Amino acid sequence: MPIYEYECLQCGKNHEVMQKFSDAPLTVCPECGGEVKKLISNTSFVLKGGGWYVTDYASSERKKAMDSDKGASENKSKETKTETKSEPKKEPAAAK
Repeated sequence: MPIYEYECLQCGKNHEVMQKFSDAPLTVCPECGGEVKKLISNTSFVLKGGGWYVTDYASSERKKAMDSDKGASENKSKETKTETKSEPKKEPAAAK
């Protein structure tokens, strides 16, 4: 069940209440009886990265394809690198 946060407009206290999705939201402060408003807060569950489902739960064929694609792209990047050599500058002959 989700935890909802409410703030009382009279006493200013915050309340965390576990409610079902089907439950009606609180309208009265449980401590002072004043009007409350529902707060929106950040979640503590965050998914980061390039695709945790694809990398962790992929089929064996998919994993093989991903590995071969990775190897092919690494080889391609090595081939595209070119060496640039700068030629030494020739200094003009000193005046006699």
